[in-house]
Amino acid sequence: MSEPHGEEPAGLPCVLSEEVTELLMDKSLPGAVFGAIVAATVVINETRGEVPGSTASAKWPQQRRMPLGADGSLGIAEYVIVADAHPPHIVLTRVQLY
Repeated sequence: MSEPHGEEPAGLPCVLSEEVTELLMDKSLPGAVFGAIVAATVVINETRGEVPGSTASAKWPQQRRMPLGADGSLGIAEYVIVADAHPPHIVLTRVQLY
């Protein structure tokens, strides 16, 4: 289905893996890390996974990594763009904290 003339395509839903869900539910997780992960899901959704500064895997270009926090000071988020699924979506698969 095409978008109406002049409108940007909608973002792609960003769902969390079980591992990331468990991390976010950890009561000892610092608020800055929680906020950075939530902010990452918003940016991933809005850009349809084409996050500025993200890197793609050479072997699997649907897999991306992006920095968390200012200049990546908190860690790295890894996600997979599942564009050919019905419906298309993105999975935040892993968060590696520093």
